Amino acid sequence: MIFWRKKKNVTEQEQEDLEDKIIHPDNDPDLGPEEDSANTINVKDRLHEFEEENEPEIADIHTTPEPDHNRLDDLKEREEFEDDSNEGGWFSRLTSGLTKSSRKISTGINDLLTKKKLDQETLDSLEELLISADLGPATAAKVIADFSKDRFGKDMDERELKDALAASIAKILEPVAKPLFIVPPETGPYTILVCGVNGVGKTTTIGKFAQNFHMKDKQSVLLAAGDTFRAAAVEQLQIWAERTHTGFYAKDIGADAAAVAYEAYEKATNDKTEILMVDTAGRLHNKANLMEELGKVVRVLKKHNDALPHECLLILDATTGQNAIAQVETFKEMVNITGLIVTKLDGSARGGIVVSLADQFGLPIYAVGVGETAEDLQPFHAKEFAMGLVGLR
Repeated sequence: MIFWRKKKNVTEQEQEDLEDKIIHPDNDPDLGPEEDSANTINVKDRLHEFEEENEPEIADIHTTPEPDHNRLDDLKEREEFEDDSNEGGWFSRLTSGLTKSSRKISTGINDLLTKKKLDQETLDSLEELLISADLGPATAAKVIADFSKDRFGKDMDERELKDALAASIAKILEPVAKPLFIVPPETGPYTILVCGVNGVGKTTTIGKFAQNFHMKDKQSVLLAAGDTFRAAAVEQLQIWAERTHTGFYAKDIGADAAAVAYEAYEKATNDKTEILMVDTAGRLHNKANLMEELGKVVRVLKKHNDALPHECLLILDATTGQNAIAQVETFKEMVNITGLIVTKLDGSARGGIVVSLADQFGLPIYAVGVGETAEDLQPFHAKEFAMGLVGLR
């Protein structure tokens, strides 16, 4: 075996030598690296010489170059991109935004309709389904009571059930579906105070309203940075002011928020600005000292006029579910909440909280948000919302 392997290796070596002679005959010149001749151009050296010849003297540059693209351009491009990606009317945006909530209800309804007749067992299961979508026990019971009236024991298919359920929900929502009307006061600007807990989207909501007031309604607007705790909040509000071509007022970080509101009102009055929107710091509704500070802002504004603020809007995040109920209760004790804005419905399967809020408090729901762009915050419409919630398109 060993002798055979050695013999094979020798044969292979001889074959390789033969092939090499065929490819490289003995009379071929050796192939080696070419030597640079006197006339050879070194590309790298020439390029370097060209750059040195054309490089400007530092002393000749009188201004610091600035990028043509800035942060506002990025925000604008992002908004335009999102606008293009959200084609269709408001109802299309709404139903798309409520997908998570409507999917839960629609799936549950499909599972319930194993038999055609609407019996008590089906009604009980449907009530549990509404509770799971954050309508709350009391509101869910009210919806089912109205829904089952004159329908108990009758045959219903999926479409009929959803139509009837949407109609019952719309009855609760209709009294609170009111637009935010700006009634010009005799003196000074129409003043809107915006409050809410941390992270609900107060500053962004202010920016979206400012865009609608100024760009669409052609009204002059001043935005006041009352969130003096965070530099980022002041900067964000200023960006919105620049983007919407509205006025902006702020003081140093850590300044008294009440002083910001007071002085912003003076400025708006002197400039004959029509609308003043005051941002406030996000505060946990269970922190007494922070809530008291909000009350101070209202008291200081009233030194200008007892009617101030004309509106006190509470921004609520739909993803918090039933916790929104506790937020409304606490804020109502400290300030006179005149209306609600519900945001982030597109990120929650708890869209039913809007129905619960309407049923328990009866406060106007001026707008709902189902996305990031200004067009995704629109006036609240009861019938459209009810249809979107149960999955009707």
